[in-house]
Amino acid sequence: MSWIGRMMGHAGEADLERVQQEYSVLLAEGERIEAAYQVIRDLFIFTNKRLILVDKQGLTGKKVEYLSIPYRSINRFAVETAGHLDLEAELKIWLAGSREPLVKTFHRDLDIYYVQRLLATYVLR
Repeated sequence: MSWIGRMMGHAGEADLERVQQEYSVLLAEGERIEAAYQVIRDLFIFTNKRLILVDKQGLTGKKVEYLSIPYRSINRFAVETAGHLDLEAELKIWLAGSREPLVKTFHRDLDIYYVQRLLATYVLR
């Protein structure tokens, strides 16, 4: 995806090897990264055990929040594909105890069906 798409807040696939090297310290024993997507400086990482949201804060991005969402905390999810004139697809995730979904926007070139399959694989266990 182009840098323009990322600047507009659309997620694109992240380099899995780089993500594995940089974020392996967050992983539990037996946990592996399945996919990762980047929006500007932020990242969301799908592992075989949970979803990790990486929120880099401030001008330098040195302050980082890591939000760990076990798949069992996800009540439901929805994907909205990009239409003919749309530039983006959306992923909505409802967490236990939350009324409003967590919404992530993907560039239209990204395979939103793969993201949906990942969630279905782990949430529906």
